[in-house]
Amino acid sequence: MPAIVVLVKNVPDTWSTKSLTADFTLDREAADNVIDEINEFAVEQALRLREANPEFTVVALSAGPAGSEEALRKALAMGADDAVLLIDDALAGSDILGTAWALTNALQQIPDVSLIISGVASSDAGTGALTGVLAEYRNQPALTACNSVSIESGVVKGVRETAEGHFNIEAPLPAIVSVTDQADKPRFPNFKGIMAAKKAEIRQLELADIGVDPQQVGLGYASTAVTAAVTRPVRTQGEIIRDEPAAAATRIVDYLVAEKLISDQK
Repeated sequence: MPAIVVLVKNVPDTWSTKSLTADFTLDREAADNVIDEINEFAVEQALRLREANPEFTVVALSAGPAGSEEALRKALAMGADDAVLLIDDALAGSDILGTAWALTNALQQIPDVSLIISGVASSDAGTGALTGVLAEYRNQPALTACNSVSIESGVVKGVRETAEGHFNIEAPLPAIVSVTDQADKPRFPNFKGIMAAKKAEIRQLELADIGVDPQQVGLGYASTAVTAAVTRPVRTQGEIIRDEPAAAATRIVDYLVAEKLISDQK
């Protein structure tokens, strides 16, 4: 059966206090880890596409350290048919290029991939570049930042919403799609789904299984490097302006000019 692969990621909970290790990578053990919320929207889109096109199967794929299977089990509880975890110590610290390369080769281990769905950007990295890099590596079209997706006669269609308006975009399968949090609201797993997910066997792959050399991934071989980091200052309360409207407007404009947020040119 043709597969819809949905990419999921285990990330530190948004409300957890986050810290860095000595090599400036995120200390995942110091925070509660959960499935990235945007990935739940991606899973929902995959499930809705399968419901509308029963010939497809939904496979959840993740790359990460021990514990990443929890994100996959959430996808299984929601209704995914199968799950695959790429886990290898050599992956630690990979940048976007290394991660995308590893995922590209892991995808080769899943038969008949017709569509890949991801969230528009992960909450821990926020680059929003994975879809584009995967499309380049796989030489496939990408539909990005969609709030709805459909498949009709071998063509995937999406609606991208931007500040300029709505854009109807489409591409022939196979293709790659990223969705925003304006897509269909993720469903809650039912009890049966949760219990089945707990018992489900998750296929695990290592770099050797997918033909990736450890020197192509990981912190030591990343194309970017973090050399310093500072703690974000505590957010202070803003100034409240209570002047008359005209005076208040003048003060606000002066502030925006001083902060170089707008130009003072007439």
